[in-house]
Amino acid sequence: MTTIMAVVIVLSGLIFFHELGHFAVARCFGMGVSVFSLGFGPKLFKYKPGKTEYALSLMPLGGYVALVGASNEEDIPEGFCRKESFSLRPAWQRLLVVAAGPVANLLLAWLLCWTLAFVWGESVLLPEIGAVGEQSPAAAAGLKAGDRILSIDGVSVQSWQEMSDAIALSEGRTLRFETARPTSSVAESDSGQSMREAFTRLTFDVTPVKSVRKSIFGEDETTWLVGVRAAGTMVTRPLSLLAAAPASAAQAWQMISLTGQSFVKLAQRVVPLDQVGGPIMIIQLVSEQMHQGLAGLLALTALISVNLGVLNLLPIPVLDGGQIVFFLWEFLFRRPVNGKVQTYAMRAGIALLVCLMLLATLNDVWRLLKNVG
Repeated sequence: MTTIMAVVIVLSGLIFFHELGHFAVARCFGMGVSVFSLGFGPKLFKYKPGKTEYALSLMPLGGYVALVGASNEEDIPEGFCRKESFSLRPAWQRLLVVAAGPVANLLLAWLLCWTLAFVWGESVLLPEIGAVGEQSPAAAAGLKAGDRILSIDGVSVQSWQEMSDAIALSEGRTLRFETARPTSSVAESDSGQSMREAFTRLTFDVTPVKSVRKSIFGEDETTWLVGVRAAGTMVTRPLSLLAAAPASAAQAWQMISLTGQSFVKLAQRVVPLDQVGGPIMIIQLVSEQMHQGLAGLLALTALISVNLGVLNLLPIPVLDGGQIVFFLWEFLFRRPVNGKVQTYAMRAGIALLVCLMLLATLNDVWRLLKNVG
């Protein structure tokens, strides 16, 4: 029950934020909203302080914003006027209202990452070498396991990612590595001895070589390497509220980029179809993160929010992305897409989404059966 409640809270929160994006931008443009509902089905609770009715409905995994005149410009509920009709507004305004939902999910992911960075700090993989490949450029230069990279070509290196980026951008140019190597005094040192006294500073000239490695999607990619592996040493660095903002923005952008690439690779069949997951996978992931603490659950929520935002931006007619394409066409060519074309496109989009949902559910069930076996 605890897991189910967590899943409901997470998904309801994400959907609420998505619909809030549509609602906020629509109201900023003065468009009418007759209903803002969290959930579908019979209304358990409703409140109408003005023209808009706010409702909590029985089925929590969903929600909607009923825009005045969204389906028919002449369908104006009592209390509203024609100038508040969504359909009568310029295409660019309708486009922004529709895009606001997915963008709100991406914004939420950044806010969650910001919260994590400020409250729990930033986790960083240190540039500490765990292993050096035989006959590699690093071995030839004299680097050893246990060395910590301090700088490359005079530029301070604070993380393994910064070191990897500097090597990848070298284009084969020889780099000057400054390292800190543990000395024998570490084992003999008193507890009060400083780390500076326990390490010896050394410099090495390392020439990266062009190599082929597997990407995160299993594809071969060409890059520059020196032949070292990380020791896996992680540290958590506290961040101020302001310092956490750009750090979390970079993390959120990385999630958005990887998620977008995942959808592209899925369409290209680089990512196997059996990797697609659905509600059962989400329940399993939420259950796992709950046992690891609130930080893990918030990080997972940010990732799901990114997936929801990117998914809704796909140019599938029944999704927000498909509507954006229609409105963009209308904005550029000064005329709406033919009604019949929109109707057939919507049907095709619904059929595609149903197939994807069936595929995701079958994959989830198959994974459960394999785990049981």
